[in-house]
Amino acid sequence: MRPNVQIVDNGMAAINAVRELNARGYSQEDIYVLAHDSDQTDSLKEATNTNKIGMSEEGVFNSMANLFRSRGDELRAKMESVGMSKAEADQYESELDRGKVLVIATVH
Repeated sequence: MRPNVQIVDNGMAAINAVRELNARGYSQEDIYVLAHDSDQTDSLKEATNTNKIGMSEEGVFNSMANLFRSRGDELRAKMESVGMSKAEADQYESELDRGKVLVIATVH
């Protein structure tokens, strides 16, 4: 199943989007917040108490490969690991390049 993706402008909007997803029945472990800057992603993850796209989503190979990828390639790989197509990941990565934040909700 395809993830629910929201593009927001900043951290406050991401917090509000996460609250809305919680109200719609999504659990914290099914919600991911992603920014172009990895420190911002970590800060937003902490502020929203959401999940991190990591080894369980990406698999060992992609997690290791991300150590050697550019940030854009790493972000696209992370997005694909939670169910986005390559084209969707490319489109959303351009939004991240423009300073936007993604709030991604998956269904397990």
